[in-house]
Amino acid sequence: MRSRFNISNYSELGQRAITAIIGAVVIIGGTLYSEWCYFLIFGLICGFTQMEFYKLCGLDGMLPLKSFGTFLGIVIFSMSFLVEKENLPHQYYFLIFPLVALIFFIKLYRKSDKKPFTGIAFTILGVFYVAVPFALLNIAAFSVDNSFHYEIIIGSLLILWASDTGAYFAGTRFGKTKLFERVSPKKSWEGSLGGAASALLIAYFLSHYFQALPPWKWYGIATIIVIAGTYGDLIESLFKRSIEIKDSGNRLPGHGGFMDRFDGLLLSAPFIVSFLKIF
Repeated sequence: MRSRFNISNYSELGQRAITAIIGAVVIIGGTLYSEWCYFLIFGLICGFTQMEFYKLCGLDGMLPLKSFGTFLGIVIFSMSFLVEKENLPHQYYFLIFPLVALIFFIKLYRKSDKKPFTGIAFTILGVFYVAVPFALLNIAAFSVDNSFHYEIIIGSLLILWASDTGAYFAGTRFGKTKLFERVSPKKSWEGSLGGAASALLIAYFLSHYFQALPPWKWYGIATIIVIAGTYGDLIESLFKRSIEIKDSGNRLPGHGGFMDRFDGLLLSAPFIVSFLKIF
């Protein structure tokens, strides 16, 4: 009788590798297949990440509007994609403001909330911390000649993953000097330098094979991801420490939750989009 595959039977590194390979195949394959497949995959990731954020807020006693906040985040993500794809006019962006205002109306009728404005604040924070960066990825994807360029999405992800992987192995092997011990005791300067070297190496290869952007812009994106991505990781660690948990979830074996896996992207995306749009 054949034994059933169970990822929990593997070591943490093995689980991390298996999850990373499966995730990379799905994300890269879907993004390459079509822009609509990209839209579906990242819309789901956006929704799961936002729900995870609200769940963590609940562990600390906060009462954000989980369902409505996640719905609003997916609407913003979808709207940005459709507007950038020119299926909707830019005027539809103005719908965001009345939708956000509905949060106040809904909370007004929640009689059990002792601190409604705290819940309102964390609901809006979930939208801006999670959904807006994912929506900005759509703007990045269409930032060159108003056409969908999978190279920008895949390239940015490859750089981010290379940075995380390089930092993990360099930190494990050589890490001695603490980077930000108060927030994340395991992170080191040696790990950060290893991540930076890996990210720049991937940017070098991307500049030869992905022609959507000139080489200097790939190096610029790599620099942004190394710096902003590291801060994104530290900020999520600060958030987790404030509610005394290790991982944001357990949906991704070896990696924790969606926030653990995409925390670097959440802070990098606004800077990447600004960089591509201005320069």
